[in-house]
Amino acid sequence: MKPNTPPPSIFEIDSRLTLIPVVNASAPFATALRRELLKRPFDALAVALPKSFANPVIEAVEQLPNLSFVALSLSDQNTTYRDSVADPETEDSLPLATYVPIDPCQAVIAAIRFALGEHIPIAWVGSDSPPLRRNAPYFPDTYALRSTSLDRFCAALLPSISPPSSPLEQLQIDELAYRINTTTELASHTIALCPLEDWPWVRQSILAQRAAPTLPPSTTISENENQPTNYAIDPRGYLFMLGELPFLTGLYERAREECDEDESILTEGLKELFMNSRSSYRQELGNRARQISPLLLSQCLKYIRNQSLLERRMTPSFYTIVQSAQQMMGDPFAVHLVNTATQYPYEYPLPWPTARLGIDQADLPGEGLHRLVSLLPGPKLEWSSLELQRPPKPLDQERWGSRWNPYMQCSWPEEDTQIESFRSRIVERARQLLGADLARTEKFTTSIMDGIDLRETLRHWYDGSLYVKVNPPSIGHLDATVMVFDSEPDPRHYDWRATWFSEHPEESTLAFFATHFKNQMIGPGIAMATYGGSMFLYPPRPIPDIWQDPRLDFAETLEQRLIAAACLHSQSRHIALMSPTPPGLVFKKIAKRFGRKLVHVPLAHFSDSVIQQLRIFHVLNGRKVRSYAANFIRKA
Repeated sequence: MKPNTPPPSIFEIDSRLTLIPVVNASAPFATALRRELLKRPFDALAVALPKSFANPVIEAVEQLPNLSFVALSLSDQNTTYRDSVADPETEDSLPLATYVPIDPCQAVIAAIRFALGEHIPIAWVGSDSPPLRRNAPYFPDTYALRSTSLDRFCAALLPSISPPSSPLEQLQIDELAYRINTTTELASHTIALCPLEDWPWVRQSILAQRAAPTLPPSTTISENENQPTNYAIDPRGYLFMLGELPFLTGLYERAREECDEDESILTEGLKELFMNSRSSYRQELGNRARQISPLLLSQCLKYIRNQSLLERRMTPSFYTIVQSAQQMMGDPFAVHLVNTATQYPYEYPLPWPTARLGIDQADLPGEGLHRLVSLLPGPKLEWSSLELQRPPKPLDQERWGSRWNPYMQCSWPEEDTQIESFRSRIVERARQLLGADLARTEKFTTSIMDGIDLRETLRHWYDGSLYVKVNPPSIGHLDATVMVFDSEPDPRHYDWRATWFSEHPEESTLAFFATHFKNQMIGPGIAMATYGGSMFLYPPRPIPDIWQDPRLDFAETLEQRLIAAACLHSQSRHIALMSPTPPGLVFKKIAKRFGRKLVHVPLAHFSDSVIQQLRIFHVLNGRKVRSYAANFIRKA
């Protein structure tokens, strides 16, 4: 061998044949295989699919990026195969069908697509008999191909590949090897693809047949009278056929269309998935949506990474992604994430009947429900259930709204506890601000009082004196609190105004303006609204409805009426006001009119997520609804 000659690849059998193993249902492996094909000159491609599937598969691949599949319904005579692939956990009597998913992230489909684009002949060397395995064995995460070569990855897996478990499997391997040997006689250099779990044994059979030629083996169980048929897919079934999420599959197709690199799609695509989900989430919920900040997204992605490592995975599963989003951002965002992840952007009409897909099942038009077995099987998937609170249907909302009793309304006790606790925090913060205005500095004598005043001490550094702070206790109490969440609330948006009285001594008398609850029915007798502003009187006491009180008709806006009502009914001189901006001249004039003074607590002192949670509250159509309201109420 010459010094400059590169070492032979482990895929090369001789100068006329290269045997490359494939892992199905893996986008990183499909990308690595395409790179391998680009750097190897060849004039024939052999794929382990039956020849009867050739024309339908080529027609379907030419329709990409539209998704479809090719299925063949097995005749009743294939009892041997039916017994070999029977699932002991399910005893269904559904007819069987083999199918080829036309998935651009399937390595074999990507190779066929490459060969058609380069006008390279394709040899269909698969057996006409159905496969004996329903799923491929588990292999390490193919995400590792980002940092290693394809030949090193496959070579590392050789010790873990088990030999054929039955004579029938060995016979199918020998038949595949014989057909691959036959194709090498018709081309100068052939690249053949075979499943990774059969790779060393196909290679061994190829070399053995070349050393001692034998009669062609045959594994045909019985002739099938049916022919493969092309089917379009109902968009709701994309998730059951694709190896990657439909959203990520769309990103791979977009990268192919724009000639971009696709090596980082699995990582960057996950970020784009969350960004698109956040956009649709904000668009639907508006100001009721929780603030999904970049920091929260970063923490969620770290959480997903940690969960994946605990599951011994490099890439997260769909279940891990959705569960993490639900735990950190709530059910509404998780629902939008699921909807975004299952969307595929390339949907155009196809000239074939549309089939509905499920878990290993398909409803084939004209043939009924079938149990599916893939000719390009990936590792077995584990399906898990995750309970999400889905948005109600418009018909249900209309029915619930028509049955609403306008004379029976009450709140949800858990939200009452939260908002009262928040009111107490605002009162404490206002009292601290009042005490800060009365604080003074004294020269140290016998006690350090409330701490050393460093600023005043440094000013008198020249004489060595110490100065201490004195914070006198707050005098009086605050019994009225006003919360304004928007700087300029629109009365057309906040069209529901009400005054509620307390059910027990631990609750405040509450007056508020909010979005109308009938616009957001979430369950039978359960509605949702969003505060625009509110006023609390604690201890509670009966007052006239502030929205009907003629003494407050001088107020021009909703927030002015709340402040005027608080000043009118408060028994203390100070009113706690939480708002986005400091009180203006109009607010101060209203307070002065009643002999009161506003103590401003900035809204920015509190977390956006806490404020957003508190603004959303639920209205129940009577106390009896509280017995089942927890099944419908979940915070965003």
